[in-house]
Amino acid sequence: MLVSDFDFDLPPELIASRPLPDRDGSRMMVVDRSTGEITHRSFRDFPSYLAPGDLVVLNDSRVIKARLRTPDQRTELLLLEPVDSSAWKCLGKPGRRLRIGMSMEIAGTVATVRDILPDGERVVEFASPPDLQTHGAMPIPPYFRREADAEDDVRYQTVFADEPGSVAAPTAGLHFTPELLSTLPHAFLTLHVGIGTFLPVKVDRVADHVMHEERYSISPEAAQAINAAKRIVAIGTTASRVLESQPAGPIQPHSGSTAIFIHPGYHFKHVGALLTNFHLPKSTLIMLVSALAGTDLIRRAYEEAVRERYRFFSYGDCMLVV
Repeated sequence: MLVSDFDFDLPPELIASRPLPDRDGSRMMVVDRSTGEITHRSFRDFPSYLAPGDLVVLNDSRVIKARLRTPDQRTELLLLEPVDSSAWKCLGKPGRRLRIGMSMEIAGTVATVRDILPDGERVVEFASPPDLQTHGAMPIPPYFRREADAEDDVRYQTVFADEPGSVAAPTAGLHFTPELLSTLPHAFLTLHVGIGTFLPVKVDRVADHVMHEERYSISPEAAQAINAAKRIVAIGTTASRVLESQPAGPIQPHSGSTAIFIHPGYHFKHVGALLTNFHLPKSTLIMLVSALAGTDLIRRAYEEAVRERYRFFSYGDCMLVV
């Protein structure tokens, strides 16, 4: 299977660079795997698609203000994940300035490039913890084509975000309000979303792509709730990847990392339904959705989404696969 099989034409005006006024105001396309039927609803209708015994599973990772700039704005770091108590793996630009031993004032401290990894990422050591709240910016996606602002501080974060560590939002969760969530049987797990969610697939064959690892945890309470459920409704591809990283059978409490790559041909062990946003062409995310619903059905659904002028990507509308 080729990566080009997951390409589609997307008019740029359908990319949502700002959220709607109301979190739960998005449209929701419902894709029925058993009948192939596609219907158009509102996200506020989501609870009507739940049956007794269903459990909604969400990713409660909190997006950190990971984008840092030096006072002169000439150098930028994007924090990816901690390496140890004083160092972070980072993307940096301009790369030519970020040589080993180079130091800079940034985020209220001094940072020094300790190492350059084979993929070009930098290991940067901080003299003291960087002050992300004061000096950091939300790492909004590059397709927004703008700088992050105060609205993103609130809206590029789920209302249930708890454990800090993501550099991209688990966007399917952005639609939920506290009021709606309080009416649903739900459980939280944590996957810290990494930069891999932004990176293009650079190979021609799907099978040749290698995923970045991302850290996750499943609490004893979440495992118990998941095992008691009749059907798991995963909120987003990140929750799906955590669940599908676990062996078949009862879910055990666990912390670790996963590089699972779900694409057509994969057989789901735990996820029974999926709420997700509309994803980038040729992305691993659209491949995951296609693995669950079938490539032809998802291709038809995306064609219909474009015709019906759905809003795409992080701040866009959503799709429920049942």
